[in-house]
Amino acid sequence: MKKVAVVALAAALSAGTMAGCSKGTTEPQQTAAATAAMEAKKQPTKFSISYPTTANTGYHTRVDINNDKWVKKLEELTNTDLTLKITEVSKMGLMFASNDVPDVVGSLGTATDKAMSGSVEAGMFMPLDDLLKQNAPNLMKMVPKEAWEAVSYNGKIYGIPNWLNNPSRRATFIRTDLLEKAGLPAPKTVDEFLNVLRKFKEMGVKYPYGGRETLKYADTILGAFDVLPYKEQFELVNGQVVPKFFDVDNMTKALSVYKTMYDEGLMAKEFATTSSTDWLKNIRAGEVGIWSSNLVSLNDFRTNIPNAVKGAKVDVISSPKGPDGKSGYLMYLPVTSAHYINKNVKPETAAEIVKYFDWMSSDEAYKFFTFGIEGDTYTVVDGKIKYKEPTNKEEQEEQDHRGTLHSAHESTVNRLKMETDPNGPYILDAFDNILAHEGLSGIGFAPDLEANSKYPDAASPGSDAAPKIIMDHMIKMIYGKEPISDWPKVIEEYKTKGGNEIIKEATDRYQNKKGVLFLGKK
Repeated sequence: MKKVAVVALAAALSAGTMAGCSKGTTEPQQTAAATAAMEAKKQPTKFSISYPTTANTGYHTRVDINNDKWVKKLEELTNTDLTLKITEVSKMGLMFASNDVPDVVGSLGTATDKAMSGSVEAGMFMPLDDLLKQNAPNLMKMVPKEAWEAVSYNGKIYGIPNWLNNPSRRATFIRTDLLEKAGLPAPKTVDEFLNVLRKFKEMGVKYPYGGRETLKYADTILGAFDVLPYKEQFELVNGQVVPKFFDVDNMTKALSVYKTMYDEGLMAKEFATTSSTDWLKNIRAGEVGIWSSNLVSLNDFRTNIPNAVKGAKVDVISSPKGPDGKSGYLMYLPVTSAHYINKNVKPETAAEIVKYFDWMSSDEAYKFFTFGIEGDTYTVVDGKIKYKEPTNKEEQEEQDHRGTLHSAHESTVNRLKMETDPNGPYILDAFDNILAHEGLSGIGFAPDLEANSKYPDAASPGSDAAPKIIMDHMIKMIYGKEPISDWPKVIEEYKTKGGNEIIKEATDRYQNKKGVLFLGKK
């Protein structure tokens, strides 16, 4: 990508008058000087910037991105001249290796995430603490401490984040029409949850619970017993930072519940090989009674399931509580993405770039990124916005692309968009009154533990994925191929295959407060 030279602002011209000049000659000189100064101030800030994506298809691949109407409008609103690129996260390492690094680099996750390839630690980006204090009053007021910590390194802020005020985003969905036919209340405990599933099976529901491979988005019971075996689900026990699956009592109880669900046909017998595609297809076809997904998927379910089953109703319920009152799913990292400013950017340009990101949390920015351009994608009737919703894949991808450009804002849910969404009030209520009261806190690390790369089978490969050693045994125990009572042996195997090194490093990092992430409440 071409490097963009910083355009220097023109020097302000003096408006002073020469001694002995008449009023008639002074005014034109003053006017010309003032005009020149104003023109100089109006010069847009010129910089190159990359936005992160996980997809190699979509709207940005079909258009000339730097002459696209959304980028042009963004430049107009922010008085910038952007050279923009959408970069696949998987290819960021190549970008750093080529040393063709934009003035501003966007990435998903934290400052020391794998995609950043050690660039922050290597000093490729500038610390932003002073620039933010001087030029970003909105961000300094809005961004929570946990989000700043996630984009920091050695006590200095390097990233400008998209952040989450509510890191609990996954929900438990239920076919309310089936629950009403069953004559049962929404389940509140694990036992009540099982009873509802059994009733659904009696009623002929093909898959009372939506199980799938590696228990991804099928970890309702693991959450109820607070034994999620994930990357940021460590806890402090007797002075050591250990994975939550070390809790033998609760892990064996959770596995026993899953085995009951399997034995009684309350989830698919082939759940361990059910792909995400087939899992979603089953849900949309109305063949699943209870399942887990991101709350914002409600529109999808309320649209597709009633099309498949007349009279079907879908709602969100509180996740079933375990014996200790725990419930819900993993807490997400406090940042979803962030942008970093190249250390070679001139100070005056860096200050303007920070102001560009500070604008992103303004009402004007939310309106643009949510609804687009008045007269094009929306109109205003009687003071209310009438938005032209996407009607096909191409329009949906275009809307998603516009959202990709929206950085440095609170990302739990687009509350402005919810105002025009028929399900919006319901979704907001579920976020504020259900999800805000559930979810499992945990300890994580950024940068990642070095031991994780040395022992991949013992390391969690992602925020919602269990180590291979652990998941393999979990599946075998649910299928009855290994006794659940052997879980202590699984822990010992984990320790000998790298777990001891992972625990030692995690404990050392925690004690020395080096890159520790607290998800949820401490």
